[in-house]
Amino acid sequence: MKGAVTIVHMAVRVSGVLLIVLGVGIWTGRADQVIPVHELLGFVLVVSLWTLAFFAARVGVPARWVVLAVAWGLVAPILGLTQQGMLTGDWHWTIQVLHLLIGLGAIAQGEILARRMEQVGSPRVSAS
Repeated sequence: MKGAVTIVHMAVRVSGVLLIVLGVGIWTGRADQVIPVHELLGFVLVVSLWTLAFFAARVGVPARWVVLAVAWGLVAPILGLTQQGMLTGDWHWTIQVLHLLIGLGAIAQGEILARRMEQVGSPRVSAS
């Protein structure tokens, strides 16, 4: 299972970096044509996050971290796919910033789950 976790963790990282790069291009208005690729990578990130959550639950990571990651993965695409119609006009940038923060949070959730899986898998050291 460790190999599968590593692959999924790398998928979170790679898709996350690509999403940030594409997102900056979209935000600046220079890469609107890549929005479908951005959306696809967003789904890759979310599915990878959910897969990590599944693995984390199996190895005994506390449920609160697993549930948070699953919920975060649900919020990210909902906001991403509906943001165009939210708060249009001069204040739309606030939705864009929220979208960026939710995306960064999804990447962070993947990192947290991966670290917690390592902690659960390693022997406990008692303080003597």
